[in-house]
Amino acid sequence: MVKVCIVGSSGYTGIELIRGLLNHQEAQISQIVSRQYEGKTLSEVFPHLKNSRYADLQFSPEVDTESHDYYFLCLPHQPSLELAKKLIDKGKKVIDLSAAYRIKDTKVYPKYYKFEHSYPELLQQAVYGLPEVFREDIKKADLVANPGCYPTATILALYPAVKEGLVKGGKAVVNALSGISGAGRSVKQQFHYPEAFGNAYPYSPTGHRHIPEMEDVIKRASNRELKVRFTPHILPVSRGMISTVVFDTDYTKKDLIQLYKDYYKDEYFVRLTENPPQIKNVVGSNFCDIYIDFDSRTGQGIVISAIDNLGKGASLQAIQNFNLMLGIQEDSYIKEVSLLGILFP
Repeated sequence: MVKVCIVGSSGYTGIELIRGLLNHQEAQISQIVSRQYEGKTLSEVFPHLKNSRYADLQFSPEVDTESHDYYFLCLPHQPSLELAKKLIDKGKKVIDLSAAYRIKDTKVYPKYYKFEHSYPELLQQAVYGLPEVFREDIKKADLVANPGCYPTATILALYPAVKEGLVKGGKAVVNALSGISGAGRSVKQQFHYPEAFGNAYPYSPTGHRHIPEMEDVIKRASNRELKVRFTPHILPVSRGMISTVVFDTDYTKKDLIQLYKDYYKDEYFVRLTENPPQIKNVVGSNFCDIYIDFDSRTGQGIVISAIDNLGKGASLQAIQNFNLMLGIQEDSYIKEVSLLGILFP
């Protein structure tokens, strides 16, 4: 059994990691780190975990970089950048849920993330943690850059079509809608209940920071250039995400469906649906539901994907990557979590 430390464990992705690891028999959560809740037990901060395996585990203010085997980093980008380097230098295994190691081009970080990337060599070693595309590399990785939620939903929707050259013109239009938890647990006015309830709105309609991640990963995965016209939106729900992808193509609906069936036939966590997906069917899970259609009037393929932004879009996918790094069946201990689902308490 390996020892696991979760850094930033009181945020949404941190607590979702704890939920996903509660019954994991190959891992022991040996430290949870949160300065905000220093000295408090897990069940004091999250009462719904009162009778759980880790109910009495106390939050620590600082990371013990020596005593654990695997580290999940649920931190802002710059703290993750530094901590990941320190841990890798100590021979530890790291799964980073920030964007600090997702994009290979160091020039992207000052423009989109407002910091200089200090470790270009480690950046090149990091493996992008999308198992359906980079599975074999993840198995051998020391540092896994867990994908963002919007890129997970969008890349899984685009990958087969781009890889096989079905997207004409090298462009795709993506409209995505996310639950409020995607913005994190800290209080921000636009995500405050009176502001968000009964409301929906787009943000960052140009230059969103996930655009270079999508384009960089799609190019690495398919060896094809693709420009993504991406617009994110906020929905007045806690969690869940829909990504609608549209692209010009000469292929029919039947051809597109067969292609996606061929690509994802052995992927347990990708489910092709006969009707447009709904977020309520994936909330609390590691599933990505994908629907495929074709508009003969405009000559455009339509692929719609749905994920839980905290599940497949973050923490449960991180555990899927963790399983691969451990060398065990990748759906171990998260299959049951995914089939049951849960609404965020």
